[in-house]
Amino acid sequence: MLEELFDKQAELNKRTGFDAEALRENFDPQYAGEWLNNYLAAMSNELEELRDCTFWKHWCQEAKDGQRFLLHDLQNARVEVIDMLFFWISLAQCLGLNAEDVMRLYHQKLGVNHARQDGNYSMAHKTEDDNKDIV
Repeated sequence: MLEELFDKQAELNKRTGFDAEALRENFDPQYAGEWLNNYLAAMSNELEELRDCTFWKHWCQEAKDGQRFLLHDLQNARVEVIDMLFFWISLAQCLGLNAEDVMRLYHQKLGVNHARQDGNYSMAHKTEDDNKDIV
């Protein structure tokens, strides 16, 4: 299913000017970086729109009434998460990743995350050394 999403996103992105297949065939860091920044800005906006589905502003009346983290717009929150999925896939494609790459990297990183939990993960002692073997 993930492969289908990547294919459909590549098709949509091509309509808007980003050719993920061409980038994967001939990786250009400048082109990748330009589109990566476009999608980072879009993803950031979607994240803010998702946060707006709660009364996150500590100074608003709803927050003062104890509803600061109330999810007041579930339908829109769900749509915003899907919007973020669109841009998340696009970000992965900017880095030359396809669905198979994502699955492989996910499983490797999942192993690292479990190992961190098994080892009493601490931010004070955190390094990224355990990520260096993920390829």
